[in-house]
Amino acid sequence: MNFALILFVLLVITGCIWVVEHFWLRKKRPAGRKDPWWVEYGASFFPVILVVFVLRSFLVEPFKIPSGSMMPTLLVGDFILVNKYTYGIRLPVINKKVVELGTPQRGDVMVFRYPMDPSLDYIKRVVGLPGERVIYRNKHLTVNGVDMAQTKLEDFRDRTYFTPHFSEALGTVQHDILIEPEAPTYVAHSMDFPFRDQCHYNSEGFDCVVPAGHYFMMGDNRDNSQDSRVWGFVPDENIVGRAFYIWFNFGDLKRIGSFR
Repeated sequence: MNFALILFVLLVITGCIWVVEHFWLRKKRPAGRKDPWWVEYGASFFPVILVVFVLRSFLVEPFKIPSGSMMPTLLVGDFILVNKYTYGIRLPVINKKVVELGTPQRGDVMVFRYPMDPSLDYIKRVVGLPGERVIYRNKHLTVNGVDMAQTKLEDFRDRTYFTPHFSEALGTVQHDILIEPEAPTYVAHSMDFPFRDQCHYNSEGFDCVVPAGHYFMMGDNRDNSQDSRVWGFVPDENIVGRAFYIWFNFGDLKRIGSFR
């Protein structure tokens, strides 16, 4: 469901009702006569819908984390906020960038439209920028020949099981990842995505060169994430924004504000 499109349609409908009521119907209506219900509700909802549309389209948008692919950074049930202007101002619905304000940086947690089905929103971490060479072999990440160092932490507990827990340095960004030693290193099923010829797979992992205008994304839960290893690169036009804050979690109120 394209919520942005639905919101835009509602904005246009209620806006037209408000304009007609404000500049025409109000002047012709006899004194004391009540507004028709559709005029009353339409004109009343227009300012509210306008504020929501502007906030959601240009400033921040809320999302709910549906899967564990970004554990331990983000957990299932986290409600997060996404900055919509960090990477530039885009026109609502068509998502076309009109003002350049910045670009994704390595280590950012980014929301984007899934390349294989743009009606779906995905969230992963940026590990490869345009033109960079990303290698993931034996569960170690290398970018442009520089090893992204890992430091072992105390095992991460998720309800009933423990997973090996590491801190990884993505350039200047330090973040946590989960790695399951018994899971295979190789990518079992990769799709036929655009620029697939710029990736090479083997029993130890993969080696990709990120094309211009695209980004390579990976989940922090490395062995339980369908990401660029499988479905390819994220084009700039699919970017939604940068995730930066957990504002609620029904199951754990301590999660609020725990992500930056």
